[in-house]
Amino acid sequence: MAIELVARAYQIPTDAPEADGTFSWTSTTVVVVQAGADGVVGLGWTYGPAAVMSVVADLLAPRVRDLDADDVPGAWLAMQHRLRNAGRPGVAGMALSAADCALWDLKARRHGLPLARLLGTARTAVPVYGSGGFTTYDAEQQHRQLAHWTREQGIPRVKIKIGESWGQRTHRDLDRMAAARRTIGDDVELFVDANGAYTCKQAIRVMHQAADLDVCWFEEPVSSDDLQGLGRVRDAVRADVAAGEYGYDLVYFKRMAPFVDCQQIDVTRCGGITEFLRAAAVAAAHGLDVSGHCAPHQHLAVAAATPNLRHLEWFHDHVRIEAMLFDGTRSPEGGVLPVGREAPGNGLALRESAAERWRMA
Repeated sequence: MAIELVARAYQIPTDAPEADGTFSWTSTTVVVVQAGADGVVGLGWTYGPAAVMSVVADLLAPRVRDLDADDVPGAWLAMQHRLRNAGRPGVAGMALSAADCALWDLKARRHGLPLARLLGTARTAVPVYGSGGFTTYDAEQQHRQLAHWTREQGIPRVKIKIGESWGQRTHRDLDRMAAARRTIGDDVELFVDANGAYTCKQAIRVMHQAADLDVCWFEEPVSSDDLQGLGRVRDAVRADVAAGEYGYDLVYFKRMAPFVDCQQIDVTRCGGITEFLRAAAVAAAHGLDVSGHCAPHQHLAVAAATPNLRHLEWFHDHVRIEAMLFDGTRSPEGGVLPVGREAPGNGLALRESAAERWRMA
């Protein structure tokens, strides 16, 4: 039984210009990895540069070719060892993540099991929060998006981006936060994400100025590399401070855990399903919940399997892309995303002919 790993990249334009506190973009690249064995194909993906394809083809695919497709932890270890000189964080970590997710999906499909049943579940539906509210949105765009999540989909927690222009427009940040609270009312949780745009004291001042808005989640108030700064903000504000989306290995999560209230993990970066479960255990050992970062359909099964999961990010950009690329995507119902427990694997199928228009050479 030979395992074949194949990677393809697709670049998909956004439906409007998007930006956060430190970055702006008009398209998103997704790299899809297919893992095949015995005529069965598993599916995984990551949101990263097209260079991920070369790492999969040149480094990972040869390393797992002769391994047993059921021994996913062994394949993960072999791939991780192969990345030693390439560098685990960044592009290589994204390649490892997508390949690992594809191999878990392959195993589930080979045995005719839903991926959620193969991993086991701690819950049958995963809480989500609406995420978008880009700094490029005008007041009406922001209002429409938040109203859609809260009034049409019944999502009881939503997040907007702040820290505009590297923290140079705090007055607009505060105005947009106040507008968000007016849209969602008093019964919906308001989350904000500065993407590391603020300085430590600036982040604290902004939260103090927004005290009447009852913000309960403050994501990356300062750079996630500034662990002491994260801790200082956490100790000075009422909102839970969260970070971790750029974690590529267990040591990262271990270092960060003492400085945050909730640890974010991204299954498309951290090392896939194999490493997500271990990172969640590291967080649990520190008394922390975890939150799945972006890529909601790639997270769904492992999120359902994680006892200390708080919620999953229903990120506008990725929700849209996953619905465009895959058959079998789901929608939240009353703030939770039902876990697929019928179709084999993750229950998704790549729309190859439709996706071809966005394929990168």
